[in-house]
Amino acid sequence: MTSQNNGLKSYLSAHMKDYGLLFALIAIMAFFQIMTDGTLMRPVNITNLFLQNSYIIVMALGMLIVIVAGHIDLSVGSVMGFIGALAAVMIVNWDMPVWVTIPICVALGGVIGAAQGYWVAYWKIPSFIATLAGMLVFRGASLWLLEGQSVGPFPQSFQVLSTGFIGDFFSRETTAPIAELVGSRNFNVLSLSVGVISAMVIVWLGLRQRARGKAYGIEGEPSAFFWGRNIIVLGALIFLSFKLATFRGLPNVLLTMGILIVFYAFVTEKTVIGRRIYALGGNEKAAKLSGIKTERLTFFAFVNMGVLAAIAGLIFAARLNTATPKAGFGMELDVIAAVFIGGASMSGGSGKIVGAVVGAFIMGVLNNGMSILGIGIDYQQMIKGLVLLAAVVFDVYNKQKQA
Repeated sequence: MTSQNNGLKSYLSAHMKDYGLLFALIAIMAFFQIMTDGTLMRPVNITNLFLQNSYIIVMALGMLIVIVAGHIDLSVGSVMGFIGALAAVMIVNWDMPVWVTIPICVALGGVIGAAQGYWVAYWKIPSFIATLAGMLVFRGASLWLLEGQSVGPFPQSFQVLSTGFIGDFFSRETTAPIAELVGSRNFNVLSLSVGVISAMVIVWLGLRQRARGKAYGIEGEPSAFFWGRNIIVLGALIFLSFKLATFRGLPNVLLTMGILIVFYAFVTEKTVIGRRIYALGGNEKAAKLSGIKTERLTFFAFVNMGVLAAIAGLIFAARLNTATPKAGFGMELDVIAAVFIGGASMSGGSGKIVGAVVGAFIMGVLNNGMSILGIGIDYQQMIKGLVLLAAVVFDVYNKQKQA
């Protein structure tokens, strides 16, 4: 019994970063749920949480890859604002179709990322300097493009990128009895079904990976941690999907985020290019000697970041229904903070997609909860700064403890 307890303690100590992040999010949500008298977890507010943090999460996925590769991108907020401004000018001022505007804007985001990545990868200019220059350039470009004025509104076909909802595929005869049972006028069965199926798939994948590890003699996490973590994830997904089902169902942007999260989690954890990115950030010289084309990998990390910043810019502009010269101002700080709070290492080579997403939600819940409580923006900024500092200190402490 003592040896088993020691094993549990050693495992928890070695994975404190992962479990600590999950417990921190739960604790923060529970705190604000109590302090706001249940307002935080109301269906309309949960929907707002997804809408308000969607562009942060999208950019955090790209920022994690950049940081894992050992670099940083300070220009993402400005690029996001510039792409939103370009979309507004193309759609509102030039009367261009939405289906033409969106791919052009996304492609331009990739070109912007390529321009910055070229200097970092092939000219060895520090990413901090190259992207700081990009931040200033595209901040000015947004002012020039919009001529210092807001441009909007957008047509409904563009707004659905952020504010639209996925319709329920089930008939009204099917949903009516459930709606009456739960006391909701329009219950979205599709939303609940997606949540339940997603939860079951996550548990099945976890069991499959655990069985595969045992077959190869790899010792996985203790059963208590495995089932405890999966029960928490299972309960959270079903609870959130039920709450969304009682409001308007699944937002379009949630589907976009879900696809991107799954894709980037797969790339970083299951592919050769993902392992090479971690090797690049862990030790660039060793990675180069092992045959990895480090310059090309760094270049494409910034191209990817530019594409995701463009997607975030379109989502942000669609949500505001207008493009403003100040859009994206300071947004890069929230994105970088989300990645570091999510457990990414400052020196590169370490970090997970799920961690970045959880870190973004921690920042989002803090912003939302403090706003509901009426806490001023001055105190909000100070509290977020202290949370970021605590996350970095925790990361350094864990590294020193394991050394």
